[in-house]
Amino acid sequence: MNICEICRKSSSSVSQVQAQATEAMTEPAYTIPVFRERSAEGTEEYQRVSTNVGKGLTVIQEELRRMRIATKTQVDSLAIQREVKGMMAKRVDYLDEIPKMPDFVVALRPHTVWEKTPVKLFCTVQGNPRPIVKWYKGGVPVDPLSIPGKYKIENKYGVHSLIISRCVVSDTAEYSAVATNPHGTATSKATVTVKRASGAGESCHLGLVPHLTEIHPSKLEVTLLERFSVSFGVEGSSTSLVCSMVVVPDLPNLPPLAQWYRDDKLLKPSKLVEMTVGGGMARLTLPHLAKDDEGLYTLRIFTKDGTTEHSAYLFVSDAAPSTAGAPGAPMSVKAYDINSDYVLVAWKPPNTVNEAAITGYFVDRCEAGSDKWVQCNDAPVKICKYPVHGLSVGHSYHFRVRAVNSAGISRPSRKSEKVTALDAAESERLQGTEEGVPSAPGQVIATRNTKSSVFVQWEAPKHLKNLIGYYIDGRVVGAKEWFPCNHKPFKHTRFVVHGLIPGETYVFRVQAVNLFGLSEESQESSPIAVEPALATPSAPFGITMLSCDGSSMTLAWKSPKHCGGSKVNAYYIDKRNADTLVWKEVNLTGVTERICTVDNLTEGTFYEFKVQAANMAGVGVPSAPSTPMKCEAWTMEEPGPAYDLSFSEVRGHSLVILWKAPVYTGASAVTGYFVDMAKKGSSEFVTLNQEAVSHRYLQVTSLEEGETYVFRVRSVNGSGVGKASQLSEPVCAKALAGTKEIVAGVDEETGDIFLSLEACEICETSKFVWSKNYKPIGDCPRVAVTTKGRTSRLTFSNPDKDDLGRYSVVVTDTDGVSASHTLTEDALNTMLELSYAIRHPIVPLKHGLNYEILEKGHVRFWLQAVKLSPSVSYRFIVNDKEVTSGEGHKISHDVATGIIQMTVDHFTRANEGTYTVQIHDGKAKTQSSLVLVGDVFKVALKEAEFQRKEHIRKQGPHFSEYLYFTVTEDCTVMLACKVANVKKETTFHWYKEDDEIVPETPPNVMSGACALPIPLFSRKDQGVFKAVLSDDRGKDTSQFDISGQVFDDIISAIAKIAGASASDLVLQCTPEGIRLQCYMKYYTEEMKTVWKHKESKIASSEKMRIGGTAEMAWMQICDPSDKEKGHYSIEISDGVQTHTRTFDLSGQAYTDAYEEYLRLKAAAFAEKNRGRVVGGLPDVVTIMEEKSLSLTCTVWGEPTPEVTWFKNEQEVPSTEHTKVTFDGGKFASLVINKVTPDDSGKYSINVRNKYGGEFVEITVSVYRHGEKIPEPKLGHPKTPAATPAATPAATPVPPKSPAPPSKTPTPTPSKSQTPAPSMKSPTPASTPASTPAPKSPTPAPKSPTPTPKSPTPTPSRGVKSPTPPRFMKSPTPPRK
Repeated sequence: MNICEICRKSSSSVSQVQAQATEAMTEPAYTIPVFRERSAEGTEEYQRVSTNVGKGLTVIQEELRRMRIATKTQVDSLAIQREVKGMMAKRVDYLDEIPKMPDFVVALRPHTVWEKTPVKLFCTVQGNPRPIVKWYKGGVPVDPLSIPGKYKIENKYGVHSLIISRCVVSDTAEYSAVATNPHGTATSKATVTVKRASGAGESCHLGLVPHLTEIHPSKLEVTLLERFSVSFGVEGSSTSLVCSMVVVPDLPNLPPLAQWYRDDKLLKPSKLVEMTVGGGMARLTLPHLAKDDEGLYTLRIFTKDGTTEHSAYLFVSDAAPSTAGAPGAPMSVKAYDINSDYVLVAWKPPNTVNEAAITGYFVDRCEAGSDKWVQCNDAPVKICKYPVHGLSVGHSYHFRVRAVNSAGISRPSRKSEKVTALDAAESERLQGTEEGVPSAPGQVIATRNTKSSVFVQWEAPKHLKNLIGYYIDGRVVGAKEWFPCNHKPFKHTRFVVHGLIPGETYVFRVQAVNLFGLSEESQESSPIAVEPALATPSAPFGITMLSCDGSSMTLAWKSPKHCGGSKVNAYYIDKRNADTLVWKEVNLTGVTERICTVDNLTEGTFYEFKVQAANMAGVGVPSAPSTPMKCEAWTMEEPGPAYDLSFSEVRGHSLVILWKAPVYTGASAVTGYFVDMAKKGSSEFVTLNQEAVSHRYLQVTSLEEGETYVFRVRSVNGSGVGKASQLSEPVCAKALAGTKEIVAGVDEETGDIFLSLEACEICETSKFVWSKNYKPIGDCPRVAVTTKGRTSRLTFSNPDKDDLGRYSVVVTDTDGVSASHTLTEDALNTMLELSYAIRHPIVPLKHGLNYEILEKGHVRFWLQAVKLSPSVSYRFIVNDKEVTSGEGHKISHDVATGIIQMTVDHFTRANEGTYTVQIHDGKAKTQSSLVLVGDVFKVALKEAEFQRKEHIRKQGPHFSEYLYFTVTEDCTVMLACKVANVKKETTFHWYKEDDEIVPETPPNVMSGACALPIPLFSRKDQGVFKAVLSDDRGKDTSQFDISGQVFDDIISAIAKIAGASASDLVLQCTPEGIRLQCYMKYYTEEMKTVWKHKESKIASSEKMRIGGTAEMAWMQICDPSDKEKGHYSIEISDGVQTHTRTFDLSGQAYTDAYEEYLRLKAAAFAEKNRGRVVGGLPDVVTIMEEKSLSLTCTVWGEPTPEVTWFKNEQEVPSTEHTKVTFDGGKFASLVINKVTPDDSGKYSINVRNKYGGEFVEITVSVYRHGEKIPEPKLGHPKTPAATPAATPAATPVPPKSPAPPSKTPTPTPSKSQTPAPSMKSPTPASTPASTPAPKSPTPAPKSPTPTPKSPTPTPSRGVKSPTPPRFMKSPTPPRK
């Protein structure tokens, strides 16, 4: 018998001790806090101090040694006990030989109960072998797991009971207990009737409601389910501690009595502490965390068996400081020695780890009910107490404290409780008078506790000096910065540090705290790796039968939830008949696998089994007995259950489930598997795969993150689907904190292709197990596995297509750290290319060999590498000949930029060919070539020659910018250029088609820019413009060809400005028709202008005439009719944008315009056909006496006009002396025979018909013979339109021009107002005075009433009809 077996036998005497130790040392997973930047998932339950002083590895090893010695002394007594048990067993075996079928000694009895009350059914049954009792409701088996907390089945000392908690009406049914053993079956039945009270929705069948005994909260049966774990919070945030529970009976108006404690002090509800109990939950909420809230929280619930409680620690870290480096806030502010005007305020100092030392504190006060804080001390106080004076008697105050260091001021502490300033009664006094900080704590010892916590204990300081507590700091070995382990002084000399990274190594130190501050740091502890404390394993569970042949059973079970800090290396199985109490060992030597075949069984007998796990600390507690299993040979054709369901790669929405093949295969081999899934607590399973999978794993997707699931597997063979496996353990779809995936890569040094995983947690016993397609790889020549710290790498020796597949890795002895990666062909090919590049290195190039033309015509050949070392070597080869740096060639490189270059000073035809650069940099090498021949070379040579000429050109005056055009806001086209390297003597000349242009303003070359304005730009300005710049240093020329596209671009630029300035369309009537005019800054017929009528384009014709002037564009409707009514528009396009202006010529606007047109047309007809003098009469005649004077003129009019002559406004009759004639209706004459001085005077002729006439005057002067020729004497002032004057002679002098001597001639429109020459009709009589170009978009209308410029006296008797004025400013006012 080995020592492990002895330890197993002796375990019964210390089983309670070991069970307690195991419970103390095994804790669930916890979440590492973010503020510590650790990645392990979950948090663990904090052990109360009294139960958390668990033994370290050294203590346990000493205990094992003591147990071994004690075992040797007990061998004899154990042998005696074994003999006694053997004799008792013989007696039991003798009694067992008498068979007996089941028989109910006490049968079930019926019950009638009220709703929401519990009921208990019980019976007593006997038989040999001991019967197995199953419960049924209405013939359906009762499953306690289907409704947790509803049913409870018990079996104590042969009394079987079924408890139904909180009955409802639907629980009314016939319940039966069925007892079975190999010799028969017995049944006992009873009816349970559940009644509802009167008025509760159903009639009461029992009449009056009996008085129910009042139930006190302490009489409830309470079972805690999910418990709050170690928690981490930050100042200013909120947190909740929650415990779920099952309460029997669950009465809504009677919740359990729950109490919350912090550091063993009872908490009461307040604004800072909220408590709720009900709905199966007990919740404590801290809505505004402060470091005062840090501590050990305990929930204590009173039950009928006493109390049940749970404890866990809450850590509260400092919030981010307002100033970097400022200290944390003080805490535990409290008032002592309260008087009418004086209070002593004391507090606890914050921990300073990496911050500067605290130099003092500010104390603030605030009257209760106010938010206004007043600072009490002007200078920081250096100790953690301060007397506050100046309080008002009877007033209540709150206090708070802020810490100060060299970086700034901390956040304020939580305010104190309300304090009223009254005369001292019995107020609490601050204890202690010793000054100074405590001495440093003594030796610090750290021991293993759990996989993420360490148990730290230390010696108290020699000089306590009214100690408040301790601060514990930690540091990762190799790091420089410390981190705080607690944020509120801890009173005891032992502490469990939580939130550590599993597998990491730490050291710890401790400081003592009192009112005067923090002590010196203690010495550091020895480094310790974060590993669970060594203990025996917890109990295995889930024992299931995989096969039975009638004399043996194959069993399997699940691993212990806690391995005790070391690997489980053995399992021990015990068995017993279901109707006995005596357990028998199955194996004396431990089995290493979780499967075992138990032989030598009796067919038809029910057996129970239990399993114990062992590790290096010893044998753990046994599992709960399995359900009774009948030893009966399996003969079904379907396969047995799969087993050992496990999970890998658990993520938020997916996981991989794995299992082992069934031991019992049935009538044929297993061909596949079905996997079923259900949410925890649900019996509704969903089959995940529609077709059976042949492999023993399945990836499950589309899970709800945070939801918990259970799985089962059913095997399939040729006969059908077999028995489902045992349900898996519940698994939560949530990835471990800090989980990383497998990374595929190529080693930068060796070029090896690998898969790598960095585990988020690990322990000393952890191993990385790699698999391909979920089959362990093991020793394989194709791959090699290496592990370093937390990282494991799978390296491929010679990867090819055979290595494609899904690779997974599992880290043992962790909370399921695992990952997988599918290696695809594309990914492998990419990595193979990279591997080849690493193993056959080349110098990577950013840019291959290229060339560029520099100033002076130099040519630079260059390339750029990604990276160059200082030891790089290279050479240039041109046409197979190496070129070195020398005359005509400059070769260089720059390591910083990776550029290698060669500059050729004089690039000629001889440089045509192939250029190559060869580079060697360490082991890497590369080369790059450039072929510069043919057309490519010609382009380079041409550019080089151009740059060479450009360099020469720029030695003298030259154009830095050649001629280009711009258009000003007034639509003037400017030809501009910029010049450089000029001096005062430099000349500048403009030319068009080689004809020099002399602008009004001479060019100023010293300004650096010259411009030539081209106003009123049109097609006549097309041509080649040239600018010439010259002096004694040289000459430079720039040409600009205004034609083709350039001309169109200029017109478009003009149109853009003109179109934007265009006015609304203006209506103007003329004798020929109705005209629409659009004024703009400049108009030329080359602009893209379109006139439209009712959206139809108008073409210029006899009916619709289109034209314009420099100031406007117009469109005239000749002889308008109703067809021309409608909407008119003009569109001016600049190639990008179209500017549109419109006019609605309809309705009253058309009517008014048409009437004005008719009036003007009639006036023009009258003007055309009236009587008038066409020519022949002088203005002044001087004649000698006795001569004959003949005044003759040509007249015209339709009909023929009447002609009348006047002298001094008196009609001249026809006599012998004055003969008046009118020949042919054209020639009118007045002949005076032998003039005398009396004939001197003012003569006039009046020519008139029905349309009007004309009145022309002639002044006649008669002088005597020998007299001096007199000056002309005019009888009246000349009219504005004077006729040519006669020269002093005896006969009239003919006029100098053929213009008619009309005194009021018809004004001729100027050029700017004349329509285009293409118009066939006479130009309408509109003068510059009548239609001036408006300065604003809409011209102001002129006066419609014409007025003569100057009065012309006309003899009343000689005027037959009034003469229509012909110089009116405007016949019709312009219209919009």
